[in-house]
Amino acid sequence: MSLWIALALAPLLAQANTATVVSVGDGDSLRLRRGGTRLKVRLACIDAPELRQRPEGERARQALQALLPVASAVAVRRLATDRYGREVVELSRRGRNVNQALVASGAAFVYWAYIRGCDRQTYGRLETEARLRGLGVWATPGGLLRPWEFRTLGH
Repeated sequence: MSLWIALALAPLLAQANTATVVSVGDGDSLRLRRGGTRLKVRLACIDAPELRQRPEGERARQALQALLPVASAVAVRRLATDRYGREVVELSRRGRNVNQALVASGAAFVYWAYIRGCDRQTYGRLETEARLRGLGVWATPGGLLRPWEFRTLGH
């Protein structure tokens, strides 16, 4: 590809990888607007407590809302599409990986069953540090049922 074509396509390619936050659903899912299209996304490689896991689920949602306020611009790295048709993504805002920030703060667990495509070492280190510091989900006395286990039990 010539330099001229690459320069001409650069704005279109950048737009394809950016979006605007429309709303936050829970601690690991939200709606974005990319161009004129609204899309539902699921954050890759993490799993936040379900909203029914009170109060941790609501805390996870608030953590995501604090990192990604409505109307904020985000960089999107798409990894897959899930069985519900949502794009599975890593999001960054102002150069900060949001998925990793949620794990680092204890607002979410690393979703080891679905870590493919993400930096295993970084996610593992961030989760270990949050656990050792007793942050977020790691502060719950007696431990917190993992969201994937919570769903399996039919909650």
